[in-house]
Amino acid sequence: MSELVEEVVLSPKDFATDQDVRWCPGCGDYSILKQVQSIMPELGIKKKDIVFISGIGCSSRFPYYMDTFGMHSIHGRATAIASGLKISRPELSVWVVTGDGDALSIGGNHLIHMIRRNFDLNVLLFNNEIYGLTKGQYSPTSPEGKVTKSTPIGSLDHPFNPLKLCLGADSTFIARTMDRDPKHQREVLLKGSQHVGTSMIEIYQNCNVFNDGAFEVFTDKSSKKEETLFLEKDKPLIFGNENEKGIKLDGSTPKVVNLSEECIDDLWIHDDKDKFKAQLLTTFFDNPSVEGHLPRPFGVFYQEDRYRYEEAMEEQIQYATKKDGKGNLDELLRGKNVWKSE
Repeated sequence: MSELVEEVVLSPKDFATDQDVRWCPGCGDYSILKQVQSIMPELGIKKKDIVFISGIGCSSRFPYYMDTFGMHSIHGRATAIASGLKISRPELSVWVVTGDGDALSIGGNHLIHMIRRNFDLNVLLFNNEIYGLTKGQYSPTSPEGKVTKSTPIGSLDHPFNPLKLCLGADSTFIARTMDRDPKHQREVLLKGSQHVGTSMIEIYQNCNVFNDGAFEVFTDKSSKKEETLFLEKDKPLIFGNENEKGIKLDGSTPKVVNLSEECIDDLWIHDDKDKFKAQLLTTFFDNPSVEGHLPRPFGVFYQEDRYRYEEAMEEQIQYATKKDGKGNLDELLRGKNVWKSE
């Protein structure tokens, strides 16, 4: 007689460890941790098949607080380590937790190559526009003129636009959310986890010690509706205190219009499969010269289906080892071109 095994129903608490969470009181990382733990039971994946990998930074403490497998790796190399894990264990759900300094400075090279290869993993990029763990130096996303401990007269560097960079590396999923909007954050995390390929989610995260209020204009009730644009598939781009404003395209230039003067049917309709429009959306970050002040977009900018590196590699191995029943992988790797001394 076979023994019946009762399926265990997990809750968010099952993904919390017994470790003391050591972030500064009020840090935005707490919100992100809570939302990630909240979606885990909905993924339908066994805990033993989930892995969190981080580099170095405040965000990189994440694996200690997730009751899953994990690795606290080295500065900027979480993406490389996660890529290797996904190749060797493609059945695992792999999550990379990184920051704007970790991913876009020393780790920038690894990041773009992981993206172009399109491994099926999830990247959470905590962007607080500062180096928090090392006590407040400017980072690759700090705005020009930013006064920090390492730039007392103001930063001279032009900052990276993370999603624009990732789209330029042919990312198959880019999205943005923020720590102080937990509902939206949760929705975006779920959409990213459902994507087959590399999902890149930028999360605006407030560092209340070294860069407090960097994103306040997008979170404060008095300004949020005027400064944010929430993207919804197949719906027009509308924003404003009374949803009285919209965005239309004048050729290839975005234009802010008032709906009392324009027909809603003429507005830009969001299509997350349209790469050209996604590129324009990433430039809202730069506030180009247009009619009206552009709000900052949040949500899924773009997604596409494309082959994954681990999938292609497995097909190549199968071809090399099974072609005509005579394939030999060792011979393929050694090759026919050898050098011999006289």
